[in-house]
Amino acid sequence: MEKMRVAIVGAGPAGIYAADLLLKAERDFDVEVDLFEQLPAPYGLVRYGVSPDHPRIKGIITALRDVLDSGAIRYFGNVRYGVDVTLDDLKKHYNAVIFSTGAIRDANLSIPGVDAEGSYGAADFVSWFDGHPDVPRTWPLEARSVGVIGNGNVALDISRMLIKHADDLLPTEIPENVYEGLKANPIQELHLFGRRGPKYVKFTPLELRELGEVRDVDMVINEADFDRDDAYADETLMKNKQVVVMTRIMDKWRAEQKEREAGEIAPASRRLHMHFWSKPVAVVTEEGRVTGLKIERTAPDGNGGVIDTGEFETIPMQSLYRAIGYFGSPLEEIPFSEERGVIPNDKGRVLDITGEQIPGVYATGWIKRGPIGLIGHTKSDAMETLECLIADQDKLWSPEETAAEAIPALLESRNVPYTTIDGWHRLDAHELALGEAAGRTRIKVVPRDEMTDISRAE
Repeated sequence: MEKMRVAIVGAGPAGIYAADLLLKAERDFDVEVDLFEQLPAPYGLVRYGVSPDHPRIKGIITALRDVLDSGAIRYFGNVRYGVDVTLDDLKKHYNAVIFSTGAIRDANLSIPGVDAEGSYGAADFVSWFDGHPDVPRTWPLEARSVGVIGNGNVALDISRMLIKHADDLLPTEIPENVYEGLKANPIQELHLFGRRGPKYVKFTPLELRELGEVRDVDMVINEADFDRDDAYADETLMKNKQVVVMTRIMDKWRAEQKEREAGEIAPASRRLHMHFWSKPVAVVTEEGRVTGLKIERTAPDGNGGVIDTGEFETIPMQSLYRAIGYFGSPLEEIPFSEERGVIPNDKGRVLDITGEQIPGVYATGWIKRGPIGLIGHTKSDAMETLECLIADQDKLWSPEETAAEAIPALLESRNVPYTTIDGWHRLDAHELALGEAAGRTRIKVVPRDEMTDISRAE
C-alpha cells in the first residue's frame, strides 16, 4: 500500500486523537484522514459534555485544536453518518473507517416510576446546559427539592449546576437561555444518592472539593452513613490516596455541620444532602409526577459490595435526575451490542454477529470500550485500534474514487451544508466576540442553523 485513506466518524477527543496518532504512527505508506462530525462544531463531549464551570478540563480543546489546525486532516462538520454519507459511500472513497461516536445516551435505571414527569436523564440535562443544538432551548426547573442518583463525576456536575446560583456561572460560556433558566431555578434542597458508602464513591477529589466550595450552599451529611463497620473499606480502600483525600473533605463538611448546628456558622439559603448506603427502589409519583424517591438502606457485605437491609425511607422531591452512566447508540449497518451499548470489537476491530472481523471497519473511544475512563484514556485506546488497522492493511477496502475533491462534491450534490476547519474558526471567533461584548469569556451559539450559517459565512 502506497497510501491509506481513512474516514473517522466522530470529532470528539477519541476521533481527533485517532487521526493525530495515525498520522504520527510508524508506517511505510502515506495517510490521508477525513474527519466527519454530525454537529457543526468539533470536540464532542469536551464542548457538549463538560460543565461550563470546568475551564481547566476544557483546556484540552487547545491540544485538540492544534491537531485540527495542523493542515493534515480535513474536517467535515454537520454531516450525519447514515443520512448524509453511508457505509457504501465510505467504501467507495476510503480504505477504512474508524467509528468514534462516543456514548451520549443515559443508561437505563429499571425501577418503578422512573419514566414519570419530572424524572430526567443526566445526559439530556448536560446537553441543555452545554448548549447542544439538538435539544430544546428551555428546561423545566420548577422543583424546590431535587434528587440526583449516582456517585460519579457526572452526578456531581449536574448537582453543582442545579444548586449553584446562576450569577456565579456568568464568568463561564453558558448560553444566555441557560443562564436565564438557571436564574429562575427555585431549588432549595438537593439530595445526592449513592448505593454504597462514602469511601466507595467514583468522584475525583477535585470534583468533590469544588462541590463543597459552591457559594451559599451547605453540605448536609448523615452521620449514620459514617458509623457502619466496614473492614474492607478501612483495610483496602484507605490505601488509595484519592480515597484518603475525599474522606478528609467529607470530614471537613461534617465538622462544619456541627458548627452550624451549634449556631457558630450561619446557614446558607440552599442545602445539598449526601445520602450513602441508599439504593433507589422506586420513584414515588402522584398523578404521573415525581413526588419522592423510595430508597432501601444497604450495608457492607465485607467484600466491597452491599447487601439489602429491608429498611426503607422515602425522601420527598419534585424532580429526579439519574446519573448512573452513559450508553452508546447504534449506527446504520454496523453491529451493536444492546446489552453493553458498544460496537462489538476485538481491540478495535469490529466484529459481526458470528464474531468474525468485518474488513475495513474499526472503533475507538467509548463506542468501543463503553463510557469508562477519563478523556486521557482515549489516547491509549486509539493507539490499540490503530495498531490493528496498520497491521490489517492487506485486508482493507479498495476505494474507487480517491480524488481530494470527491467528498466535497458528494456532499454538495446532496445539498449538505457541511462545515470546515475554517468555518469552525469563524464560529469560534464569533462566540468569543459575543462573550467579550458582554464582559464574559465566550457565549455559545446554540441553534444549529445559526451555527452553520456563521461557519459557512452565509
